[in-house]
Amino acid sequence: MEPNVRFWTAERQSFVQRFLLWTELLDPTNLVISIEKIEKSRQLLSTDAARGNVEDKKIQEAWKKSLSTVNPDSSKLIPAPFRPAAFLPFTGPVVFFSMMPSKGIKSMILPQLSFYTYTTAFNIINGNSSYHHRPRESLLLGAGVTASSTFFGIIPHLAQMKYSLDNYLVRFLLRRVLPVLFIAQVSGMNVLASRSLEPTRGIKVMDKEGKVIGHSRKAGQKAVKETAISRTVLFGTSTCVPEVLAYFFKRTQFFLQHPRSLWAVKLSCTILVMGLMVPVSFGMFPQIGQIQCSKLEEEIQSSTEETELFYNRGV
Repeated sequence: MEPNVRFWTAERQSFVQRFLLWTELLDPTNLVISIEKIEKSRQLLSTDAARGNVEDKKIQEAWKKSLSTVNPDSSKLIPAPFRPAAFLPFTGPVVFFSMMPSKGIKSMILPQLSFYTYTTAFNIINGNSSYHHRPRESLLLGAGVTASSTFFGIIPHLAQMKYSLDNYLVRFLLRRVLPVLFIAQVSGMNVLASRSLEPTRGIKVMDKEGKVIGHSRKAGQKAVKETAISRTVLFGTSTCVPEVLAYFFKRTQFFLQHPRSLWAVKLSCTILVMGLMVPVSFGMFPQIGQIQCSKLEEEIQSSTEETELFYNRGV
């Protein structure tokens, strides 16, 4: 049984416990763990001694290395730039620049293109890949999702260029409200689109012992939907809070004396809020989800007597 699947299946944690665990798994040092150390950790976790020794510090460190670097669906090593610990360092600054008013075509497209290129690749790599597919399919899907997400992402900036911003209400809607709504919604749609093969071809569903019962499209729909919701909450909150703070900061005496400080305040606030929201988002739903067997396809129901099965949600 895949060690990561065994951990998430056995440890049915509350949201608070998952949040605290993700704060440890998002440690940047997890990006530089050598392959040799990861393999040794997983060998240790595969032994019988690891099953009843959860409190041992050596076992805990081994779990952290395994959970933060290996995809539980494919058991493959996640490339360092796309591990969960790399998500905040890569997306934080890009989200900040994507929310800034654009001064030209280049400054309007580049942040959006960079952001959605990375998030699309992250979603695909950290999703399920146990269904039958060719590498070319993932590349074509990723390119199409990146292009469409970038197009939708620049719509608020195009609206700002087209319409007059003399009216306060129009300026408030186009510069404050619309960008937040779009980045939240498009980020959720990006997950749905980049992992669209999972609901159409199905993902593995397992019993509590890790035995694969079959591939379920309904489990794939549930996994992708939950991840899309968590991503919408993540980027919606991470862009809304800095905008609200900036709105009130502009009315302070300090801003009147130091107008350029707004950039530093918004960047700091964006990174801080995302630093809190990333573990909230990743831990919002269990990594290995549960689904009633009665809600799955008939061929799966007839293949097992279990009333409840498990699936990998992905990150």
